[in-house]
Amino acid sequence: MKRITRTIRLAGAMAVAGALLAGCGPTGGTKDERGTVAAMDMQGAAERADAMLYATVAAIKPEIEWVHDTTTTGSCDVTRYWTVMTIVSPQRRGNFLGVVEGFWKASGYKIKTVNPSKDMPAIYATSPDGFGISVLFGHQGQAFFEVTSPCVKNSKVAAPTKVGNGATYEGEAAVPTPNVRSEFWSAETPVPGTTPSP
Repeated sequence: MKRITRTIRLAGAMAVAGALLAGCGPTGGTKDERGTVAAMDMQGAAERADAMLYATVAAIKPEIEWVHDTTTTGSCDVTRYWTVMTIVSPQRRGNFLGVVEGFWKASGYKIKTVNPSKDMPAIYATSPDGFGISVLFGHQGQAFFEVTSPCVKNSKVAAPTKVGNGATYEGEAAVPTPNVRSEFWSAETPVPGTTPSP
């Protein structure tokens, strides 16, 4: 049952992200005659996706706990998923997304879409080298990060080499809903000095 619930939860998040990022092809890099980004294969793309995710979560202060989730591959692209285990209260989600958006803009990413939904807000962006990156809130307020590569050369893809900064949940049927409390991110009050969302 946990696996089914997790699959439905992740599938819903992936469907939303896929719909909003559809058509976002590579915006940088040299392409060959097939439209593939030259000099990069799926493993290289996965490593680039990991680096984008590591940099993003490192910019979030106070620190959050996260775990690696699924890796998926298409005919010429790869997608890495991360799941945030820190509870981010509804009152602090705007701050969380603001930190992420600010870091992405400072990194030269183009913000493509912002979903201001109260329950499931999200931000979708594209890096200068054509990688799609997103952060969204899903079931029970769990935050997810996703990076999808442009079309690259086909290759095998290894699991990420760096482990998450929290529990690994190895042997579990699915990654659970957020279960790590943060004095800052889990607080059920607006950040002092900010105006509460309507």
